[in-house]
Amino acid sequence: MTDRYASFVRSGAGRALVKRLGLPDPPRLRRHTPGEPLLPGPALLGAAGGSRLAVQVGRILLDAGVELRDTPASSTPDPTTGRLPGNGALVYDATGITDSTGLRQLYDFFHPQARSVLPSGRVIVLGTPPAGCGSPREATAQRSLEGLVRSIGKEFGRGVTAQLVYVTPDGDAGTATSLEATLRFLLSGRSAYVSGQVVRVGTGTATAPADWNRPLAGQVVLVTGAARGIGAAVARVLSRDGAQVVALDVPAAGDALAAVVNEIGGTAVQLDLTGADAPARLADHLADRHGRVDVVVHNAGITRDRTLGRMDADRWDAVLDVNLSSQERINDVLLERELIPAGGRLVAVSSIAGIAGNRGQTNYATSKAGVIGLVDALAPALAGRGISVNAVAPGFIETRLTARVPLVIREAGRRMNSMAQGGLPVDVAETIGWLAWPASGAVSGNVVRVCGQSLLGA
Repeated sequence: MTDRYASFVRSGAGRALVKRLGLPDPPRLRRHTPGEPLLPGPALLGAAGGSRLAVQVGRILLDAGVELRDTPASSTPDPTTGRLPGNGALVYDATGITDSTGLRQLYDFFHPQARSVLPSGRVIVLGTPPAGCGSPREATAQRSLEGLVRSIGKEFGRGVTAQLVYVTPDGDAGTATSLEATLRFLLSGRSAYVSGQVVRVGTGTATAPADWNRPLAGQVVLVTGAARGIGAAVARVLSRDGAQVVALDVPAAGDALAAVVNEIGGTAVQLDLTGADAPARLADHLADRHGRVDVVVHNAGITRDRTLGRMDADRWDAVLDVNLSSQERINDVLLERELIPAGGRLVAVSSIAGIAGNRGQTNYATSKAGVIGLVDALAPALAGRGISVNAVAPGFIETRLTARVPLVIREAGRRMNSMAQGGLPVDVAETIGWLAWPASGAVSGNVVRVCGQSLLGA
């Protein structure tokens, strides 16, 4: 689906009109191309006094090929642009801030560098989870970081994203590996439409890949709803990253599903997940063909929109069954039969509708909020088996379904976020890919919005 407004804005006449009238100005987003550098320029690394992660983060950035600065390149702005020499990223370790008076260190770091971040650059702040802090004052200060990061995401513009990464103070080897995986994702073009998010890195089973360009090499991955849209994009991205993809969709989508698997060299399963025997049939297929499934991506979903007063019971039941109950049934069988091994990943697709609600979508919003509940419940329950559980919550994504939305609502969905544009299916797919990596095992219990920092539910 073409965003005609964004195309017009990028023309000469469009740019002049945007500046004159103060209209939304969608930036060109930097998306991932295999083999490209993580950043468009060097990273400036700073730390509050007494912080615990800066040295480790510096090593990660250097190992990833990032040019690292620990002091500003210059305090003199360019006389033409008024900007400091450009930074591809600002990375700040705030774990040393133990009370509210220490928050001044954030201003001292970010204020002089606010205009130095290059287009599609990155801002990452590292903190300690408030629940893991040693005192109420420290917890208060660390919680304050969320307001800083979300505000930066709305202020810096030009495709710059801002994220907060809480890292457990009681980490293990999995923590270190998953911190590296998280930084590599958030700094790269993979996270183009992810901003204003809080990611929690805990402990868990995590294995660094031999090649970060193929972080899913050797993994067997199931993707449901893979024939079109987001599901097809997920199948392509995970295959590109080295996975052996088992793509599933309903028999009616058989031709489209075949096209996807032929393109990526995967295998197809035509199955209606709402069938009484579907979980057992799927488990049998995975056991017979592969002996296991390392990653399960619950993407299959439907909408049957009506306001609640006008909605018939069939619409309610169908949406809840496909979007939520079928996931529970599949998980139960795969876990009971131990087809998901230690180091396995469950990744579910929720929605910002499940966070903020949406008029005319009570059934859909209920199901997607339930997906978040599934993550909250299963993540601690499966931690002992070395299985991580996370969800992504897309906002307005350019698909054939959103193309049917009335024009005014569609334009509002596109513009009401920090990027002033809709996301692409690949943006959701890249985020799912990161959560599926063997290196991301200490990232569990997270719900990551892929919404360009939407104003809805913010």
